[in-house]
Amino acid sequence: MRAFFTIALLFGIFINGHGQSEKEEILKILERQSNCWNKGDIDCFMIGYWQSDSLKFVGKNGITYGWNQTLRNYKKRYPDRATMGQLKFDILSTESLGKKHFFVVGKWHLTRETMEDAEGVFTLLWKKIKGEWVIIADHTP
Repeated sequence: MRAFFTIALLFGIFINGHGQSEKEEILKILERQSNCWNKGDIDCFMIGYWQSDSLKFVGKNGITYGWNQTLRNYKKRYPDRATMGQLKFDILSTESLGKKHFFVVGKWHLTRETMEDAEGVFTLLWKKIKGEWVIIADHTP
């Protein structure tokens, strides 16, 4: 019986540690994305997204399908550094949904010098595909 509890405890530590490292990996991707954004590099920012026609981006105007269309929309909405401003993420919640999925809730804030700041909330569904964490669905109204 004691061996069972020891194995259960070690398994729990492994699972929690595994989830923690996955969370840290995702948070590093989000940090890289904000750094890319703050350098004015939308192409670099998009590296965190799934490069697939199945990517879903849900915004205030509805749903966009596909990585390429999402990139075009970002470039259209943020055509220059002044519009892009400086991005800051505030992560409110991260939740493992199994070995291959994570759910992240956060706030974003753009500080801009020549126009009004912008901010909002977002939810991201992440999936581990070919060993890499990518955003497969983004809801940023």
